[in-house]
Amino acid sequence: MKIKSILVSQPKPLTDRSPYFDLAKKYSLKIDFRPFVQVEGVSVKEFRKSRVDICAHSAVIFNSRTAVDHFFRICEELKITIKDTWKYFCISESIAFYLQKYVVYSKRKIFYGNGTFDDLLENIKKYSDEKFVVPLSDIHKQEIPSKLTKANIDFTKAILYRTVSYDLSDLKDVNYDILVFFSPAGVASLLQNFPDFHQNSTKIATFGPSTAKAVDTHGLRLDIKAPVQNSPSMTAALEQYIKAQK
Repeated sequence: MKIKSILVSQPKPLTDRSPYFDLAKKYSLKIDFRPFVQVEGVSVKEFRKSRVDICAHSAVIFNSRTAVDHFFRICEELKITIKDTWKYFCISESIAFYLQKYVVYSKRKIFYGNGTFDDLLENIKKYSDEKFVVPLSDIHKQEIPSKLTKANIDFTKAILYRTVSYDLSDLKDVNYDILVFFSPAGVASLLQNFPDFHQNSTKIATFGPSTAKAVDTHGLRLDIKAPVQNSPSMTAALEQYIKAQK
């Protein structure tokens, strides 16, 4: 089966310097982009029900820009004054720099890791007397809470946003040779929007073990998996599969 069309369940890249565009040009592919899920913030009313007191904490752990946005959003909506003494621990340098959108970077105590939580945890352990709050989605990996617990860190989870399915009714069908997913929520959105979906010859590609597991859980067939040893990225995995079909 020759691959001619791919639907990527993410927003279209903002620049032309994307490996997806290179892949499309190299193999004469039609590659469309459409996010299957969106993030929405929890309301103040809902957050109050969680009884999480942000002001009772002295440090914040951020694992994404989305977490940063919703932490400062809820603070603004609750009229919480951002304390100069708060410490910020970010999983990567790019997220740390993103804090400049909300605070004066040079006047804050900001720490960051190399992109892995294990690396950031070493910094957190140096401040184990702090009380940490961790902004998270309603559906989140257990890595951060479990590792903080194991390290005897005093922390509170704050569920500030959730992932919900997009309304895809304007997509008359999903008649593509390959569907690409990056989260379990994306797979769930497909079946929520198209309950009569039959995979047949359509190939499914996933990034990450949890997304791969979701495909199996929903009774679908997984054809392309990333990252793997020879395909560290989704575009590499797609190219490898396309080459094998020639």
